[in-house]
Amino acid sequence: MIDHKTALERARELVAQMTIEEQATQLRYNAPAIPRLGIPAYNWWNEALHGVARAGTATVFPQAIGLAAMFDTDAQKEIGEIIATEGRAKYNMQSALGDRDIYKGLTFWSPNVNIFRDPRWGRGHETYGEDPYLTSRLGVAFVKGVQGNGKYLKAAACAKHYAVHSGPEAIRHGFNAEVSKKDLRETYLPAFEALVKEADVEAVMGAYNAVNGEPCCGSPTLESILRDEWKFEGHFVSDCWAIADIHNYHHYTSTAPESAALAIRNGCDLNCGNTYLNLLIALQEGRIEPEWITRSCIRMMATRIRLGLFDEDCEYDAIPYTECDTKENAAAALRMARSSMVLLKNDGLLPLRKDSIRTIAVIGPNADSRECLVGNYNGTSSRLTTLLEGIRAAAGEDVRVLYSQGCHLYKDRVQGLAQPDDLLAEAEAVAKLADVVVLCVGLDGTLEGEQGDVGNEYGSGDKPGIELPETQQKLIARVMKTGTPTVTVLAAGSAIRVEDGNAIICAWYPGQAGGTALADVLFGKVSPSGKLPLTFYKDSSDIPDFNDYSMTGRTYRYFTGTPLYPFGFGLSYASFAYSDAAYDNGAVSVTVKNTGDCAADEIVQVYIRPEGSKWAVPNHSLCGFARVKLAPGEQKQVSIAIPEKAFCVVNDEGEFVRDASRFTLFVGGSQPDARSVELTGANPLTLTIEL
Repeated sequence: MIDHKTALERARELVAQMTIEEQATQLRYNAPAIPRLGIPAYNWWNEALHGVARAGTATVFPQAIGLAAMFDTDAQKEIGEIIATEGRAKYNMQSALGDRDIYKGLTFWSPNVNIFRDPRWGRGHETYGEDPYLTSRLGVAFVKGVQGNGKYLKAAACAKHYAVHSGPEAIRHGFNAEVSKKDLRETYLPAFEALVKEADVEAVMGAYNAVNGEPCCGSPTLESILRDEWKFEGHFVSDCWAIADIHNYHHYTSTAPESAALAIRNGCDLNCGNTYLNLLIALQEGRIEPEWITRSCIRMMATRIRLGLFDEDCEYDAIPYTECDTKENAAAALRMARSSMVLLKNDGLLPLRKDSIRTIAVIGPNADSRECLVGNYNGTSSRLTTLLEGIRAAAGEDVRVLYSQGCHLYKDRVQGLAQPDDLLAEAEAVAKLADVVVLCVGLDGTLEGEQGDVGNEYGSGDKPGIELPETQQKLIARVMKTGTPTVTVLAAGSAIRVEDGNAIICAWYPGQAGGTALADVLFGKVSPSGKLPLTFYKDSSDIPDFNDYSMTGRTYRYFTGTPLYPFGFGLSYASFAYSDAAYDNGAVSVTVKNTGDCAADEIVQVYIRPEGSKWAVPNHSLCGFARVKLAPGEQKQVSIAIPEKAFCVVNDEGEFVRDASRFTLFVGGSQPDARSVELTGANPLTLTIEL
């Protein structure tokens, strides 16, 4: 691959031919053409969170939080590779036809590696959950898949939103996240560091908020960590209109030229927004040096060079549009959807047996919803299968499927002229007629997502708490009253308190194949294998104040209460036995046996707890995981490398130090906490090691 040094050298030669005015135009997301130099227009803004987004037909994978539930780095890399292929296919077609609009470039502003510290955050489903280690591993794999290993970048990934960003959405444009040095280094920065150092991520996006008083897109502290400490060599882009926030909402500066000057001085190369229209004014006012504009322009041109956009021999130029939305990619989306679903409860009702069922009632506002499949930052699939459609197809001709929407997603009635609760009677009726109910509840991207602003079409944002909307609570109560055996399916991107039902499946926002995948799980074609990448709490009172960015009391590492469903938890139709755990030469080995009667995947998890450390987290930390496929009766030895940093803790100065010599490692299918043991009936194996 063309390295940064070579790309920067070529970029310097190109930029040296530009006037300062031309250089400044290239620092806006919608960079215009420079015809005299043969440089075409380029729009830097594109999205690919779980598939190429917002520019027509593309494969839609499960939302990022669902991908996290797979605990599968190989799958993450495969998804990144598919996204890059489809992105190139679309780019080649569009640019050949002169279409260089927004969402049609090769610079994808994904992945989102912020930490999902609070379940109320509307954008949490864009992340890989609450754990920095899991987020790091999945993010690195995704970036490597997107960027490829050819002569050129197949596409350019972007680590966002740097840094300490996870709501509240309503005040994000002026919010100051106050964070300790320990929490910053222990929780909020590790994923960004990993993507820079291990995956050579091409871009980093600055967040809207400030951190300890410094707006992220003009922060000398964050810039020094990124460039000086981590040696980041790519380009830095602002979140959209975040530079304007510096004067409009943070009031850190007074005018647009001042904000532009602050941002470019502190290494923000590209402006998503229009504040960099003021760069030349800032230059005229003596607020910046021309060399700063040149420096950023060189970085932007270097990325285009690494993408092969100025060369004739780029190996990806030949990818045809027909490589987009293929049957092979659709099959991958189905595999990922199956692997992402988490079985939270099962009293024996699942898997359903068609030979003993005559009628299934599929009920709920998400049963026939396309919105609940796609999450946000999504493309348009030509192959969407709703939950109802998937169940109906799998049930076949001999099983009657009855359907009732039951209620609106959040309004008190479905029909505007009707009385409140206008479909509850129908829901009760079909539930009574059925042998089993599949109750499809939850949220979608119109209820939890990004704050509605110029860059997002949804008028959505954070949740007030962890309860379902009242109308759905009424529906659940009405169905439960019938006594018909019920599978509750939760389609959501965050922790929601759902306890009713003989079985409960968390389906997330499962992507284009969501309905088929759910049916495959319901009828036992595949065993559920997902694990929760975040803690499901029992009550909103368990969660600290939303504006408090201290980790105290948050996530499985710091929460001292009893969760409803713990991080790392997920049931299976099979059962697994662990034996012969050992630690040697930096790796944990363990034998895992499928003691059940169906083929299944198991996710082996390793947690670490330093003994006697004054700076260790209160509980334990994930430090390794692996997904293993096992036939009935089959056993495999699994080896999981444990990173050196796992044996370190972060002190109050934000330094990784080793202040313990004795460590306990827990190896099994869940955390070692009491609630996980209660729900699974199994204790992880324990290893004590001295280093």
